Amino acid sequence: MAAGPGLEGRAAPLVLTLELDGNAFACLDALRRRFFPPDRNLVPAHVTLFHQLPGDRARDIKALLKVMADKRRPIEVAVAEVKGLDRGVAVFLRSAGLSALRDELAAEWGPWLSEQDRAGFRPHVTVQNKVDAAEARRTQALVAAELRLRAVTGIGLHLWRYRAGPWEHVQLFRFR
Repeated sequence: MAAGPGLEGRAAPLVLTLELDGNAFACLDALRRRFFPPDRNLVPAHVTLFHQLPGDRARDIKALLKVMADKRRPIEVAVAEVKGLDRGVAVFLRSAGLSALRDELAAEWGPWLSEQDRAGFRPHVTVQNKVDAAEARRTQALVAAELRLRAVTGIGLHLWRYRAGPWEHVQLFRFR
């Protein structure tokens, strides 16, 4: 992703995440801080719904997010499994309500979606990335053994601007 106005003069892209309840966020962010390589850990623990929305459509995106958040109650999300990635570990989540919300947004934004955002949705929180396979296997075993979190609550939608480093907060849309 490009930061700031890109080579084509476009606004920096937007990232949309699920805002987690305080206890779940604290638990998952602590895991991320513990296991993610510190020099690469530029953003807090998060569940990405969309990786790259067009920054020049921010007004339209915010208007739809307000409508969607105003008509939704908090979303219950099950912690499904701790799974190894190619070079990391993620806590995968499962929720029909979250998937339905994401599908509804994707239908509205279809023409704008990147290939990555069109490829499907597997909600998760990455707690480690960019490590060798042996370290990832050790981390997966530790997290699977230690994680007591069985469910989280999605309490809103968080819109960020991608800045090729730490993300810039744009707006939080709380569910009613």
